Amino acid sequence: MKIPLINIVHKLKTFSKYFAATTLLLIGILGIGLVSYNPLNITHTYLPFNLGILTITQEFLQTNLNIFYADYYMWGGTIAGSIIAIIVSLVLFSNNPRQLHKTLIHSPIVIYRKLQVGRDKLLKIITYLNEESAKWRMAFNVLKSPYSLLRAAGFSPQMAIGLIFAGTAAGGGVVVNETVFAERSFQRGDSGVYAASLIGDAPLDVPTEYVEGSNTLRIDLGSTPVREITIENVSVGTVFTGSALPSGEANVVQVSGNVVSGGTNTRLEIGHFIFENSRCKKLTLTDIQAHTIIVRGNASDGQSLAPSPGTSRMRAIGGGHQQADAMITNGGTYDRIWIQAPSSGVNGKIGTLRLSNLYTKGGDCVFSKMDVGIMELLLNEIGEGNGFATKEFSISSTVTGANITLEDNVEVTIAEPTTTTH
Repeated sequence: MKIPLINIVHKLKTFSKYFAATTLLLIGILGIGLVSYNPLNITHTYLPFNLGILTITQEFLQTNLNIFYADYYMWGGTIAGSIIAIIVSLVLFSNNPRQLHKTLIHSPIVIYRKLQVGRDKLLKIITYLNEESAKWRMAFNVLKSPYSLLRAAGFSPQMAIGLIFAGTAAGGGVVVNETVFAERSFQRGDSGVYAASLIGDAPLDVPTEYVEGSNTLRIDLGSTPVREITIENVSVGTVFTGSALPSGEANVVQVSGNVVSGGTNTRLEIGHFIFENSRCKKLTLTDIQAHTIIVRGNASDGQSLAPSPGTSRMRAIGGGHQQADAMITNGGTYDRIWIQAPSSGVNGKIGTLRLSNLYTKGGDCVFSKMDVGIMELLLNEIGEGNGFATKEFSISSTVTGANITLEDNVEVTIAEPTTTTH
């Protein structure tokens, strides 16, 4: 298809007109800007500027600008020329130059109305998104409300989930089962292996491994510090009906560094370690260097507390924005709790580790291979009812502290708890 020559000429004429108008408008704006604002405030960071045969320096520009501002004829001519350039550009932009005065009067109104239309569209979109967000938030609150009500009533996370699962035949419970509780969670008290070193790759709350038939709660620490780990109000070991320790294991609670076969052994670095209000068959502490050790109000069926003086420094674990968030769980039943640093040469780091109200049976509680700022053992009961001759509560001489407080720890006859129903 051939394009008529007259159309080509018309398009070239239109392009030339708008190109000239745009150029004159820019020249006019730059001229007024040069008169009203010193360009050196902007250009000084880019000077000197080398053009090959010519080098533009700040002194060169400043000298010429001083001449320009001192010459009133040149200064006034620049203003007049800039205004004329802008007027000519507006004439070229206008389809009807004779109506230019009307265009100048009405253009602000037109621009405002266009901005008003854009504003209204934006506000309409924002209002719609806010309404949709509120609807989704309400939907999720409805889905999780049975769980929240049961937790508020004092049920453990696992018991609350069990009751909800049991009610799936009644209707809405199946929706909760398939959405809100679709994945296992540390916060809800589910067992599994949680890798605290994977904060950049996976959520801490989701286990990286779950072995069918195992009910161990395990945390593997790596180079990423964890701000806080809290495990409280749980039953561990053979304290509930049908439970058993994993094959080959003798400890129900173990918090320690690791002996890495063929590699470099690891330790746990902890700012503040609290073990309180808990029940153990046997509690053993070895190979721990702490700045402050507080052992207060513990009762045991035989005890040997022999920490040694040490020179460990005060310690806190930080990590800024790159540290892992808190891992907190309340309630649950496990065959074993295990916190370790399994990677060769990589110490685990925890800001605050708090183990509270652990009710255990069938194995020992063991803490070892740790460097701690403040370590507190408070109001625990230890024993298996075999007399004071055997020392169920033992702090060995390899546990050292710069400040040591042993206060109100007594020997009393204490037996292991009886097995209870799940």
